Amino acid sequence: MSALPAQPSLSQRIRQEIRAASGAIPFHRFMELALYAPGLGYYERQSERVGRNGDFHTSVGVGPLLGELLGHYFGQVVGQWDRPSILVEAGAHDGRLAADVLGHLRQWGPPSSPDLWLVEPSTDRRRWQEKNLSQFAGRVHWVADLEQLVELFPEGITGVIYSNELLDAFPVHRLSWSRCQKSWQVFGVVESGDYFEWRMFSLDWLGIDSSLCPQVPTELAEVLPDGFITEICPLATHWWSSAARLLRNGRLLTMDYGLETEEFLAPHRERGTLRTYQRHHVGDGLLQNPGQQDLTAHVDLGRIQTAGESMGLTTFFSGSQRLWLTRQMENTLPRVGRTFPTWDSNRVRQFQTLTHPDHFGRSFRVLEQGR
Repeated sequence: MSALPAQPSLSQRIRQEIRAASGAIPFHRFMELALYAPGLGYYERQSERVGRNGDFHTSVGVGPLLGELLGHYFGQVVGQWDRPSILVEAGAHDGRLAADVLGHLRQWGPPSSPDLWLVEPSTDRRRWQEKNLSQFAGRVHWVADLEQLVELFPEGITGVIYSNELLDAFPVHRLSWSRCQKSWQVFGVVESGDYFEWRMFSLDWLGIDSSLCPQVPTELAEVLPDGFITEICPLATHWWSSAARLLRNGRLLTMDYGLETEEFLAPHRERGTLRTYQRHHVGDGLLQNPGQQDLTAHVDLGRIQTAGESMGLTTFFSGSQRLWLTRQMENTLPRVGRTFPTWDSNRVRQFQTLTHPDHFGRSFRVLEQGR
């Protein structure tokens, strides 16, 4: 029996696409393949990515407190309505946050706690989630995308749609300012021997509408350095708008690395916010070792907030994770022993890590909208 042909490496896959595209692909496609190519991308392989032995820490890795606080809040939100409600988590990775949320609701939540729907396009990640959520069989359901939820709930959903560190992993367009042309250019990726390298193109190359790019006032255009770099993520804005459209009553919540729109053009961000994570080291070798390191960029929370409001949502909170979680903690205090467990020393330590400026309290932002 003849052996099956070996699957090409991720670098080979990217080279094939570059050659098929006449020598260059946009960076957002490179990033998509580096993170999500089936069986090859960074987030598609099961090796440990989070924690001391991984590449970075997350709020979920601190312990179950984040899920407990979210579960407590969600229980209050869904308790406002007589009609059936659901929870929707997007970007659940291995399902640990979902397990913490459901575990809290099972013990401390309302008698008729809502089911959870996970939006997961990856068959591999769904398999990890099914394993970690097996104790909640019958209460957890999967869809590949938001469009499937629209088909299942054509009148919209009542409940909460939430994500943690999802939008910062959406592929972005990387832009560079041309001072002489007073316009933005877009980065493409080409082959260079055994490596990949950058090549600049006009926005027309990708058909990018200039209105999607940062607007540079005349006085700023005179001083913005040539080659100033930033990113835009139309995909994140589109996803948020789709989620807002799906929400009939409830909350839409994200916790992520983020900035307000005007912060992206601050002088100290002349190299943009795109970065790599590997073995807890931040790097800027964005085209090196595709599939072996994380690629992430800050979320434009101002643009996301505007998108939600244009869909009729009200903004209830936009600010630091420290402030939002502090409010949730304060809300639990009168309810300890009834709808929330005791604040023992372990929970206090987790809370301090989640809110301390040197840990997750300053870098992470929360945007909460609803109707």
